[in-house]
Amino acid sequence: MKRSVIYSLMAALLLAVVAIFFFYPDDVQGRVLQQSDMQQGLANGHEGQLWKEQTGEQPRWTNALFSGMPTYQISPSYSSDKALGWVGKLYTLCLPAPANLLFGMMLGFFIMCLCMGFRWTDSLFGAIAWGLSTYFIIIIGAGHIWKFMVLMYIPPTLGGIALLYRGKYLGGLALASLFGSLQLMSNHPQMSYYFMLVILCMVLAWLWKAVKEHKTARWGLATACMVLAGLVAVGVNSPSLYNSYTYAKQTIRGNATELPPEKGQELTTNGNGGLDLDYMTHWSYGKSETFSLPTSRAVPASSPQADCSHQPRSARPRKPRRYTTAALSRQRNTRFSASLSASTSATSP
Repeated sequence: MKRSVIYSLMAALLLAVVAIFFFYPDDVQGRVLQQSDMQQGLANGHEGQLWKEQTGEQPRWTNALFSGMPTYQISPSYSSDKALGWVGKLYTLCLPAPANLLFGMMLGFFIMCLCMGFRWTDSLFGAIAWGLSTYFIIIIGAGHIWKFMVLMYIPPTLGGIALLYRGKYLGGLALASLFGSLQLMSNHPQMSYYFMLVILCMVLAWLWKAVKEHKTARWGLATACMVLAGLVAVGVNSPSLYNSYTYAKQTIRGNATELPPEKGQELTTNGNGGLDLDYMTHWSYGKSETFSLPTSRAVPASSPQADCSHQPRSARPRKPRRYTTAALSRQRNTRFSASLSASTSATSP
């Protein structure tokens, strides 16, 4: 076995240690992270769970949400998922939650960096930095698990595609097909849609490079393999995708609602079989909030920035206090530790 392979395996084990240590001791003591979205999901599925316990049948409808909706949109379960379910558990080494999620995120980025030709040391550093990004820790605490899992599988999918355009067609096709299937199985098509936009830009960049180097035939073969991997992923998840597609036609996403808007409110559909842009992006980043990505505290939290030019100086909000990098880092760590401790319970799952 090559020395680089041994080092890569050791690096992967180190990532597992980092993930366990980050949530230690809660993850190894059987404590449950009280995630708001997970608790709401359990409440939404409680009616169906009671029905299954009483009749032994899996219900396909619940009245617990809205005016009723299919349960396969709440907790999808298909026979095709069982073929890949064990792969997801093996991928995260069956670590206790939520350490398994953090490990999977770091491992995926590590795989992507290796596929792109980075040294294992650089890949390891990048994987740890990527996994410990603030956003990922926040959505673990919030319970956005489906979104997190799709984001977890996107980097290795991208790594497989990168292998294709480096001329390693068999390995790239296998990785892109496997992680693309796991990505769609995680049931958050919105994230996969955004991923496709990123891939489109990268494919065009690779095309420009291929034209410049007179290797368009190689680019064409890699693109064909990528499309094949996408078809495999869609085929594996076709039951879930098809049911979501047909169900969307019966919702406001398909402009199917016959309910008039309330007084003073506007329609949430655009009349063309889709959602209104403002409604669709209601939970997205605002334009000014984009600056908080590279610069912390660029926009104060929990309140939009209003135009205060007409207010007296005493009534205007004060500018946030400046912090040194070290002080800000200590403050973040203290707040995170306090919030994590407060959101865990000592009861076993």
